[in-house]
Amino acid sequence: MKFGYTIVYVSSVAETLAFYKEAFGFETRFLHDSGQYGELETGETVLAFASHSMGEMNLSGPYQKTDLQLLPLGVELVFVVEDVAAAYAKAINAGAVSLSPPTPKPWGQVVAYLRSKEGSLIELCSPIGS
Repeated sequence: MKFGYTIVYVSSVAETLAFYKEAFGFETRFLHDSGQYGELETGETVLAFASHSMGEMNLSGPYQKTDLQLLPLGVELVFVVEDVAAAYAKAINAGAVSLSPPTPKPWGQVVAYLRSKEGSLIELCSPIGS
């Protein structure tokens, strides 16, 4: 078995893909003609987005949706980057909301937390041991 996908259900897949390109530099790998599902070029594991209507269909009913106005879900998307401060500033300029600015951690990483436009919790961190 291997970890294959992370899918985040969102209000607008196209807008979310555009935000992740502007904020983090990820290119769109795939956007279905229906606009209900899309994927980003993120490396070996796929980060995908699907519409809330698809989420309700797949999950046979309502679920806790990501919402920037509510507390973040207890799941974070982590992006490893050499220059956390620059990545953090770029994301904030693209509309991300700061939770914690870049901070050196006792184990040697620099880590920042923010929320994306659709409400996902994002960690930006330097590689371990850098």
